[in-house]
Amino acid sequence: MKAFVKLLPMAAYDFFRLYSAFHWFRRRLCFLWRYTKLTGCAVYRYAVGWKPPINDHGSRGEVVSNIEDEAPQVSPEGQREAAARERPAGLTRERPRFEDDSDDDGGEFDGEEYRVDPTDELHCGYDSTWDAEESVGPSRRTTRPAAHNFMFSRFENAARDMQNYRHGYPNRQQSTRRDKLNLQFYLGMTRSVPDGVSIDGFHQDWYKDYDRLESVHSYIQWLFPLQEPGMNRDASILTTEEIEEFLQSNIAKENLLKSYKLMLDFYGIELSDEKTGEVRRACNWRDRFNNLNRRTHNNLRITRILKCLGTLGYRHYQAPLVHFFLKETLVHRELPQVRDSVLHYFVFAVLDKRERRRLLKFAYLSYDRREEFVWCPKKIQIKWSQGMSSRTELLHCEDGRQEEED
Repeated sequence: MKAFVKLLPMAAYDFFRLYSAFHWFRRRLCFLWRYTKLTGCAVYRYAVGWKPPINDHGSRGEVVSNIEDEAPQVSPEGQREAAARERPAGLTRERPRFEDDSDDDGGEFDGEEYRVDPTDELHCGYDSTWDAEESVGPSRRTTRPAAHNFMFSRFENAARDMQNYRHGYPNRQQSTRRDKLNLQFYLGMTRSVPDGVSIDGFHQDWYKDYDRLESVHSYIQWLFPLQEPGMNRDASILTTEEIEEFLQSNIAKENLLKSYKLMLDFYGIELSDEKTGEVRRACNWRDRFNNLNRRTHNNLRITRILKCLGTLGYRHYQAPLVHFFLKETLVHRELPQVRDSVLHYFVFAVLDKRERRRLLKFAYLSYDRREEFVWCPKKIQIKWSQGMSSRTELLHCEDGRQEEED
């Protein structure tokens, strides 16, 4: 019996070592399987021409991965440092200004040099940004080298969804509902389902409740209704009649503005000018940006917000918000996990074609590897690059004359 008691601790120790070794082996095996699966999926998608699954807006859209499950968490500062290490040494570029770009005044984008032929290497049949007139549906398709570019294929799939939105969902079936639940909700006459919260309740009780705003997924369809279904089956699709009455209601529009401010604060942003829609970083931006980088499903929410703003009377708010995200992703590099969504979706949610072109120019001139930029035709990229070179040469000449005078 004494010998058994003496052997018991040793047996327990051996069992613990065996148990630890088993779990170590299981974790390594799971990691190997996950890596093999991701690599295989990427190769398969490239080979067959992948189309994204239905997003939480009910249409083909963005791919959302759970970063927490697939990679260790990295702070925004660490992501910026990693991005800086990847850039070739000595590579510096003049960052363009969006607000003060004099080339965008006096009718730029209106000349024939901005007319794009469908044979252009990066012409997207679902993007009407460069068309002389708005068109519904794809233009004439041609076989181009970009057809085998995975990023360009993602852009085409996203462009189909965004063009459908910009043209008012021409192929959708008209809703037969007459209860106007979205309008009633914004007028304070009904509550959201299934959460049972009034519009005032969201604005008062949910403001700065970041945990609830992050974890609950059924409220965003009520705060920002669209003419397309979402994941919340209890939310109603926005009808044409509702849109017309919403635009005539000061109460509804004021409540929508409060909803917008609620979500901006959640993302670490504040509305600096209610007239123009200009936004800037809030005082808590570091913590909120970190959440944006980790919780990529918020990219879908922001796309929904942009669409709703364009539909319900705040169209002029779209471009300032998208420009803000372009600066934070491409210039300041604070939101690396939002970058693809900005380029695939946010920019193309902007209804004003002229603003959309300005945003794309800013994005192209801010992009480090411009040879990989797929979001506008190659002809346009060449023109912008030539203009950037001419401007740089002019600045050098002016600096040289100033030195001679000194």
